[in-house]
Amino acid sequence: MNVSDIGIDLGTASILIYVRGKGIVLKEPSVAAFDRDANKIKAIGEEARMMLNRSTGNIVAIRPLKNGIISDYAVTEQMLKYFIQKASGKLSFKKPRISINLPGTVTEVERKAIEDATYQAGAREVTLVPEPIAAAIGAEIDISKPCGKMIVDIGAGTCSAAILSLDGVVVEMTIKTAGDEFDDAIIRYAHANHGLIIGERLAEDIKIHVGTVMERSQKKLMEVKGRDLQTGLPKTVRISSEEIREALKDPIAQVMDTIHSVLEKTPPELAADIMERGIVLTGGSSLLDGMEELIEEKTGINTVTAENPIAAVAIGVGRYLETVSA
Repeated sequence: MNVSDIGIDLGTASILIYVRGKGIVLKEPSVAAFDRDANKIKAIGEEARMMLNRSTGNIVAIRPLKNGIISDYAVTEQMLKYFIQKASGKLSFKKPRISINLPGTVTEVERKAIEDATYQAGAREVTLVPEPIAAAIGAEIDISKPCGKMIVDIGAGTCSAAILSLDGVVVEMTIKTAGDEFDDAIIRYAHANHGLIIGERLAEDIKIHVGTVMERSQKKLMEVKGRDLQTGLPKTVRISSEEIREALKDPIAQVMDTIHSVLEKTPPELAADIMERGIVLTGGSSLLDGMEELIEEKTGINTVTAENPIAAVAIGVGRYLETVSA
């Protein structure tokens, strides 16, 4: 067993690390706490998140990844170095082989930036794995045969729909509308309809607890505390699942359009395979209530969520190295 093989899911919201022979060993927020007074990073990952919750104004959050790509190279490099060391342990002297996911939206320059940051963080060898292939491997979908499989990966920064066959991507479309955009839509709705100012963390909580994309006979309610837009004072309102469905209509429509576009571009033989085998969902945002049902309703194709949708890309990226070195 080669414990120096590491797979990294470089996500907009979280970083997951898979170590060969051990599975997922780390899942932490992809955030750094930056001290403006000292002009340096004070903490990374979960430690940074805890610090930011209790910090004074001089410590700010830096999210070095936006829509699955690097927006701050130096911080990404430090973050990767920190997580790789944490995952491999202090006594690891051998530089690891690292495979890392590659979102479909990346340009050649962004691709090089991901590769360079991973080498600088301590890799001896870097393999970039297209995200749909990683998601499919992690969801235990056999893509080696000459028949079409469809995967829809909805993360925090991007939504990717792809048709896979013979270990390759036949048709793919990636948009920068996913979990973060869902949160922003909830923030805008609370602002416009309740005169309430709320933050990203609370918007995510609302999405998790009462978020839905389907009309339900029983509506869920949640008490939401924020700041009154008019007075600036604390204010509490009750928000229903039906309101959140309304708030999410536009970003969800973009996700559906992406799935439709990919299906329209799929060769007829592979389209028949998809009708027979269905669509598999991965990514944390695929867990939004009603997502499976809505996709099935809009496409007429049986849709299921992978067993471990949040970790699917990380597992797939890690197993990709195992398959190529087997």
